[in-house]
Amino acid sequence: MGGVPTALPRLRADAAANRARILEVAREAFAAEGLDVPMTAIAHRAGLGVATLYRRFPTKEDLVAEAFTEQLDECAGLLDAALADPDPWRAFCWMVTQLCEMQARDRGFSAAFVTASQRTTEFGALRERAERGFAELVRRAQEAGGLRRDFHPADLSLILLANGGVRAGTAELTAAASRRLVAYLLQAFRADGAAPLPRPTAVPLDAALR
Repeated sequence: MGGVPTALPRLRADAAANRARILEVAREAFAAEGLDVPMTAIAHRAGLGVATLYRRFPTKEDLVAEAFTEQLDECAGLLDAALADPDPWRAFCWMVTQLCEMQARDRGFSAAFVTASQRTTEFGALRERAERGFAELVRRAQEAGGLRRDFHPADLSLILLANGGVRAGTAELTAAASRRLVAYLLQAFRADGAAPLPRPTAVPLDAALR
């Protein structure tokens, strides 16, 4: 009877350590290889049994959502900050810059945002909110005269397609190259002196983020 109080905390500590290890391995695997990494492979890399993994996360969707909770919160916070900015053009530029920085920093989140948003309520709600919020940023920036009138909210997919193709060997170089690309793009989006563009192409957001 005297051993029970010490045994239970030890079990809880082991369970917490296993959970943390699973999430760490999952984030690394998803970022490097996408979301197709099998659950069995994640369990193996974490040094745990498959049964242990499934006790903590019954489905892959559960694991994906938990692995990217911090990024989910960060994305929501970015959108709130942009919509609260009284300068529409600055808010638009800042949001595009932040999204591209997040994509360059953690490509796993891009895949999670697309895949999990089709299967989990939390990610799906964020995706709908993000699309509505970005469209509102576009509208405000255009009405204020900063953003060219023929920019379309669907052009965000083109931005992310271009930014997602940046590969510079190291994380630091990739981030720097991404920043330069975004700076070029934002210059092209300015309303002053803008030449007409071809008609917007409705590239699915799924294709851009994958």
